[in-house]
Amino acid sequence: MKLAILSRNASLYSTRRLVEAARARGHSVRVLDPLRCYMRIAPGGFAMRYKGRPVAGYDVVIPRIGASITRYATAVLRQFELMGCYTPNPSDAILRARDKLRSHQLLAAQGIGLPTTVFGDNPDDTADLLSLLGPPPHVVKLNEGTQGAGVMLTEKASASRAVVETLRGLYASFLVQEFVAEAGGADLRCFVVGDRVVAAMRRQAAEGEFRSNLHRGGEGFAAEASAEEQAVAVRSAQALGLGVAGVDLIRSARGPLVLEVNSTPGLEGVEGVCGVDVAGAIIDHVSFHKNYINQ
Repeated sequence: MKLAILSRNASLYSTRRLVEAARARGHSVRVLDPLRCYMRIAPGGFAMRYKGRPVAGYDVVIPRIGASITRYATAVLRQFELMGCYTPNPSDAILRARDKLRSHQLLAAQGIGLPTTVFGDNPDDTADLLSLLGPPPHVVKLNEGTQGAGVMLTEKASASRAVVETLRGLYASFLVQEFVAEAGGADLRCFVVGDRVVAAMRRQAAEGEFRSNLHRGGEGFAAEASAEEQAVAVRSAQALGLGVAGVDLIRSARGPLVLEVNSTPGLEGVEGVCGVDVAGAIIDHVSFHKNYINQ
């Protein structure tokens, strides 16, 4: 199998591990910086070049697309798809996952549990919008934030209104959600590959912090996801069209609630904590599906 990995940096842990896993299984693999790929688009003639040379003959492309380059990199990925390449995470699925509002709407439409979420645009509606959530604390999230950036906790109604008004003044797109206190500052990252959870990690927020992201000082522990949590994680990834995803859940009194579905989950934390060859599981998954398609 000839495989391409779209990544801006071949030395990143996740990219490096995917390369190692692919080569260990006898596959040909190359890392391509998506910002150095450029395309020719014409009826019946999709073509791509990379640093002056044609890009062709790849069977599979695995995207490792950072949020800052989403628009261009998903266009590159779409070009690969139009050229006949298989990808576990199609371009449209990545775009669905990156838009928190859109992904929450799609998950809710499938009956998947998530924190109650409100969204509105007009300042005249702020008080009524917040009333739909009930009393604070509230969690305010930028619609396209990553790794805990752009997530704020407001403990008073006046603070919620002030944050909402500030973000509107900056023309930012954001959501407001209920704060689920019983989660205790912890969440569960379920790493989904295909139709199963291959590893699960409990992340605990640092003292004085409500965000459990490892990039925010959170600590990770190997965890056992329940059958219900695994089913919710897989359904969430499938609802957005993702074959590889990091699904973040919180344990609430009403069952598992989905916080986010990450289309480019990092491997370092989960592999280090759980001791699972997640990179190998991803390569095995894409290899199986490419062979199935060719049959």
